[in-house]
Amino acid sequence: MDINSSIQQRKVIELLRQYAAGERNFSKADLSKADLNSLDLREIDLSKANLSEADLSETSLNQADLSGANLSRANLSWADLRGTNLNYADLSRANLFNADLDKASLLMANLTQANLGETNKSGT
Repeated sequence: MDINSSIQQRKVIELLRQYAAGERNFSKADLSKADLNSLDLREIDLSKANLSEADLSETSLNQADLSGANLSRANLSWADLRGTNLNYADLSRANLFNADLDKASLLMANLTQANLGETNKSGT
């Protein structure tokens, strides 16, 4: 494991510790390349966070605030994004395959070259 991976892993552990303690505001957090796969992060505030190249596959982010977040090249396949605020988010080249975007808000989101295959977009 390289030093950057170790730093990101420590950031994820600290985020999970604080989330379990009831904290929900992680606005502007730097979690680029973080492994957040299969976590339950409902109602979390990651607005303006750097999540570029993060693995959020199969993660529950329903009712989360990801407005203005950098999610470029992030893996959001099979993620639960129901009711999530993705306004102004950068989702360029993100993998949203089979993600649930029911009632998500994507006002001015950048979806350039994003994979939206099999995505549930009802109510979006």
